Amino acid sequence: MNRTYEPKKAPSAQKNYLKTYEHSLKHNHDFWMETSKRLDWIKAPTKSLEGNYEQVNFKWFDDGVLNVSINCIDRHLPTKKNEVALIWAKDELGEYERITYQQLSENVGRCANMLKSLGVKKGDRVCLYLPMIPELVYSMLACARIGAVHSIVFAGFSAESLRGRIEDAKCNIVITANEGKRGGKLIPLKQITDDAIAGFDFVKNVIVVHRTDAKVNYQKKDVKYEELVVKQSAECKPESMKAEDPLFILYTSGSTGKPKGLLHTSAGYLLYASYTHELVFNYKPGQIYFCAADIGWVTGHSYIVYGPLSNAATSVIFESTPLYPAADRYWKIIDDLKVQIFYTAPTALRTLAAQGDEWLNTSKRSSLEVLGSVGEPINPEIWEWYYHKVGHEKCSLVDTWWQTETGGILISPIPGVTKMKPGSATLPLFGVEPIIVQAENGKIQTEIEAQGALCLKRSWPGQARTIYGDHERFIQTYFSQYKGFYFTGDGCNRDADGFYWITGRIDDVLNCSGHRLGTAEIEGAIVENKNVAEAAVVGYSHDIKGTGIYAYVVLQKGVKASDDIIKEIKASVQKGIGKFASPDIVHVTTGLPKTRSGKVMRRILRKIACSEFTGLGDISTLSEPNVVELLIEERKKIK
Repeated sequence: MNRTYEPKKAPSAQKNYLKTYEHSLKHNHDFWMETSKRLDWIKAPTKSLEGNYEQVNFKWFDDGVLNVSINCIDRHLPTKKNEVALIWAKDELGEYERITYQQLSENVGRCANMLKSLGVKKGDRVCLYLPMIPELVYSMLACARIGAVHSIVFAGFSAESLRGRIEDAKCNIVITANEGKRGGKLIPLKQITDDAIAGFDFVKNVIVVHRTDAKVNYQKKDVKYEELVVKQSAECKPESMKAEDPLFILYTSGSTGKPKGLLHTSAGYLLYASYTHELVFNYKPGQIYFCAADIGWVTGHSYIVYGPLSNAATSVIFESTPLYPAADRYWKIIDDLKVQIFYTAPTALRTLAAQGDEWLNTSKRSSLEVLGSVGEPINPEIWEWYYHKVGHEKCSLVDTWWQTETGGILISPIPGVTKMKPGSATLPLFGVEPIIVQAENGKIQTEIEAQGALCLKRSWPGQARTIYGDHERFIQTYFSQYKGFYFTGDGCNRDADGFYWITGRIDDVLNCSGHRLGTAEIEGAIVENKNVAEAAVVGYSHDIKGTGIYAYVVLQKGVKASDDIIKEIKASVQKGIGKFASPDIVHVTTGLPKTRSGKVMRRILRKIACSEFTGLGDISTLSEPNVVELLIEERKKIK
């Protein structure tokens, strides 16, 4: 039986939640129109939602006009210009740089004018391939100020992955750094960028920020950030943007090999990020907020930059890793900066817990009030460790469920309001209506206790509007399985209290250390190796990552398995995607379980990868049933 922890406030707050939640669904238009007042509008909207899931065409606040950067900077300046907007926790231990809202305004203005001087205009796409440095935030907000659309690519992606994303969005400007620093290691970002854009005539300029003293092999189209930006005025007139004008494209893996460029629009996305940041983290003015994610992922977009800055918060940018230089790095930052709100991924927590509790003894963490978990379901054991050991049993713990596609948190405890159950994302936020459908027939499960596929019955402002350049793929990916509903791709259980328990992906996407990786994308990278004939990738239970990457590989005829071949296969994935996608286990075999029509039976491969050798179902229909026995024997020998 899972334990239940009561909220830190009076039980009456739970009744207020139910009342407000029912109102938000019954009077959805009124609820969101009232919520929209938290933003500063150039022209206030008179409409909330238009369109529906049947046509897969929905708009929010369509007649409204605003600018995202005004909401994140300008409106705070009259009273908060000297307050700290960003604290950059550098890779180097104990080194911090504080940036006030006035300084943020000036840096964003200069960056925006720099982009305009290079010909960037409203609607142009700008690729940001930067480490966790303040210039990444300046560049994001500069794009928002002039109406350009930013496409951030995580600085751990390979040249090949970066190339595909630049090409898909047709970015005519790339902003990168000479090098990135992470965990004491240097990443040659400029060289990776050069390799990525080779032959791309549509890329007009590459702007290079100097994070280190390393020299750069400058090309004709390259521009030094520091030299050009200093020449610009700090004043840049913001572009008036319609509510549905694009703000950014962010790529995420799908069940096919090609990543999806999800497009988020200006007003609805910002409103939802702002609203949920305050609600879920119980944010109060003056608090220090530390989200340890990377801005290259949606968590960093919504809950390092847009959500916190729109709320005039002080947001920490963390450049390093939780283990550098030692396993108390997070805890030292919390003590150094007096952090009240801390948000990180279960993978990081499992990694730290595995190092031993003695690393907690070097810090007090007495400032903490709210702890958050993001990126994947958190297992109850780590939830308990986080709550009891890290938070001293005095913090609310919010286990948040959401996706790149959702733009912000959809299901989560609310501090002081919702009961907490270790491992459960608990209850939906206001205005959000999840449903559970039977995966086989799409029938809505009306009983309180239910299990099946998690869907959303209605839209919310932060939802992605399309896949850039491919709306049909957007429809097929999210709206074709269960007509009239948004399909999340996740399985879910709902308990007797109506609390939601996310069970993980039920499509061909792995959630590995919080990174969503399409199995087809990894398989494609593996078969790029000339020695590989075929590959099938599945997830398996991993003590640290939650889900590990297990690759079944069939070699070309005449090629013998060896440690060198396995290293080559992993290197193929690192080159094609990035180190974070490298398989944890490469299982070299001579065949895969297939139906007579040639379909690979992934259900069987998943069970074998997890060392579950019974209950494999009827294998008599396989073209070669004996392959299963061979795979089981081989699996038993793999550590």
